[in-house]
Amino acid sequence: MNALYLAFAYLRFHWARSLVLVLVAALIMFVPVATQTLLSTSERALIARGEATPLLLGSRGSQLDLTMAALYFSEERPEPVAMREVETVWESGLGIPIPVHTAFSSSGFRIVGTTLDYFEFRELTPVRGRGLSLLGDAVIGAEVATALGKDVGDTLVSAPENLFDLDGVYPLEMPIVGVLAPTNTPDDQAIFVDIKTAWVIQGIGHGHEDVVTAADIAAGTDALANAAVVQYQRITEDNIESFHFHGDQNGFPASAVIVVPNDTRSSTILRGRYLDGESPIQLIEPAGVIQGLVDRIFRIKALLDLVTAIIAVAAVAAVGLAVFLSFRLRAREIATAVKLGAQKGMVLRLLAAETVTLLLVSGSIAALGAAIVTRNAEAWVGWLLALGS
Repeated sequence: MNALYLAFAYLRFHWARSLVLVLVAALIMFVPVATQTLLSTSERALIARGEATPLLLGSRGSQLDLTMAALYFSEERPEPVAMREVETVWESGLGIPIPVHTAFSSSGFRIVGTTLDYFEFRELTPVRGRGLSLLGDAVIGAEVATALGKDVGDTLVSAPENLFDLDGVYPLEMPIVGVLAPTNTPDDQAIFVDIKTAWVIQGIGHGHEDVVTAADIAAGTDALANAAVVQYQRITEDNIESFHFHGDQNGFPASAVIVVPNDTRSSTILRGRYLDGESPIQLIEPAGVIQGLVDRIFRIKALLDLVTAIIAVAAVAAVGLAVFLSFRLRAREIATAVKLGAQKGMVLRLLAAETVTLLLVSGSIAALGAAIVTRNAEAWVGWLLALGS
């Protein structure tokens, strides 16, 4: 007990040196644990998203780009797939096709045009407001609401795809009608609209609104209909009936189509129908694509573990050297204690008590940090995945 008291008094007197040793030792213990926790959580999050999506239909090309665009709403722009492929799956009766259109964004977040089946498939429910019901409605993920400070009743404006677009395609103002409950998935960072709303943003669909109103005519005011008059378009109760689409809807684009087969047999039949390598359409299993990506990424995990181990050994050696030099500098102090009657065993217990106290405090700090990382790992990984995409 006396040894512990003296050790604590000595460490408190030399608080600056003790603090440095505590922090260094805490980092040595914390970094490997936190790294392993985040890596494991990242691996699970990536694989879980892929495993939760049975099949993915899209234009032939990079399977990774197709998967990242459809599952993680990344900036990759795979060749669009025509909506006739959605009808083909419907007519087969083998599964439910869910188109996703991810070509546009707003305020740095991806606009995902889809159908109501997507919300049921991903088990997304509004925590405030309601779901999509009208052309132009937007339902935002939890992270979008937090980052932008938006809520039900506010509006978002789609970012123009091309600032020099001369075709008269204006950004669309979308009222926010719902905010989704957090899921710690890329859905938290998405702005969901009906796929027809995405086509309006793309310019495939549009409405008609008089630039010169009856009030303008009565007031004798002339208006010039050009790009300087209207900055963006709105879909309102007054003009929603005028919105229409030109052309055959079967030829309209989607970034990809999530296919949810009825059962294993249906999945096998569907995959067999898209085995032709000459076909412009491919049907892939996202889980396999993501697993391949994870395997490639985590090949460096062994190297990272080796580097971490080397750094940890070097740090432990540095701490050990610091403690050893501290003891050497205290040689005269120790000699004085021996002359005053302290036995060598007492001196060793005193030094051991100081070292154990330092390690206990460092371990407590490292454990607290590890607990914080473990508790927030899923949220942080989800945010990092969205940021990376």
